[in-house]
Amino acid sequence: MARPALPALVPTPRASLLAAAAAPLALLLGALAPGAWIVAPVLAALLVVVILVDALLAGALVEARVLVPGEGEVGENLPLTVLADLASPRAGNVRAALSVDTRLAATGRAELALRSDGAVRQGTLALDPTRRGPARVDTLWLRWTGPLGLGARLHRRELDRLVRISPSLAPLRSPALQLYLRDSEFGLLARRIRGEGTQFEALADYQPGMDRRRIDWKASARHTHLYAREYEAERNNPIVFALDCGRAMCEPVAGLPRIDRAVSAALAAAYVALKSGDRAALFGFAARPLLATPFVADPALFGRLQSAAAELDYRPEEPNFTLALATLAGRLQRRSLIVVFSEFPDPASAELMVDAIARISSRHVVLFVTMADEELEGIATAAPDDLAHVAAAVAAEALLDQRRLVVAKLRQMGVEVVEAPHQQLGLRLIDAYLSIKRSGRIG
Repeated sequence: MARPALPALVPTPRASLLAAAAAPLALLLGALAPGAWIVAPVLAALLVVVILVDALLAGALVEARVLVPGEGEVGENLPLTVLADLASPRAGNVRAALSVDTRLAATGRAELALRSDGAVRQGTLALDPTRRGPARVDTLWLRWTGPLGLGARLHRRELDRLVRISPSLAPLRSPALQLYLRDSEFGLLARRIRGEGTQFEALADYQPGMDRRRIDWKASARHTHLYAREYEAERNNPIVFALDCGRAMCEPVAGLPRIDRAVSAALAAAYVALKSGDRAALFGFAARPLLATPFVADPALFGRLQSAAAELDYRPEEPNFTLALATLAGRLQRRSLIVVFSEFPDPASAELMVDAIARISSRHVVLFVTMADEELEGIATAAPDDLAHVAAAVAAEALLDQRRLVVAKLRQMGVEVVEAPHQQLGLRLIDAYLSIKRSGRIG
């Protein structure tokens, strides 16, 4: 890295407080001894000299570096490290400030203190990305004081570092799912699906506890031994994860937009689907279709789905379910499992969504996924303190009744519905997918 330019010399807040405290004394001196007025400007000049000398004793900046990862995940800590090599060991406090994208910090600013690590001052800050997409770290400011803490040096440097914020894969790293995926590598996944599908696999000895309807009476009579049929769930099924990117899905849940929670759950389920031998694709929509990826069949190509999901934008508009689901249905050549992630903020949009899902559920299997509204449930069940709280509880209960009505309509149409808190959404979705797969309803 090139040698930085000469830093500016500036007073510190301590010097400013000292000058402010000396001003009343100078006025008092001028009132009591008018002939000694010359003392005040002399003392002010002396203070300026002391500040300049202290700033010079702080030493020059030899080198400054900012270590920023090129990639991060939304909702996961992103470490940022600042290193400063100062020429003088007498330098005092060293602080750094960075101008960052609001995806990385809500205020657009990150500050940290640098501590001594041998000859180099170092500090690390954990940023918390709240939105997907490209985020920039634009500018670095460094300020370090002299030994008296009256003068400081200020250095500014343009960085223009790019950090790509991708969807979080935290559900894939959960202990329960890791155990499940580890077992699948040894064939336990196939054995879990076997016996509950529709495709005949083999005959096996009948064991107590098995469903008697699986007994093959002809084979048992021929061998004078009870045999049962084993089935295996079909593979190579097309699974489409359709994500609503509209206004309601951009609202935050526990600090992150709903769409980011949905994308993480969809990617976790997509990875399990690829491990199970099925094909997965992503489809994003708002007022119009936004994204449609080709089907991926190899778990080694999972990164393509993750990269595509990072491009799903936040849209402050109402979703057009009729256009989106009709477009999706026109792209599918065979019966598929369509996993729809959405939210229904009002009865009118919910009715349009139900009608659009009803049209595609006649040909495809539809799994509807939504996050439980814990905020509404908390308002509805909280003990009211006054009339305002009573009114809020009544309104919250009415909204929850609307949600229950929509869920009931979907289930009456034969649509599977997963409604769960955001932290359980991924695992509940995977369970629902495996249940549909074992039932043989996709192929």
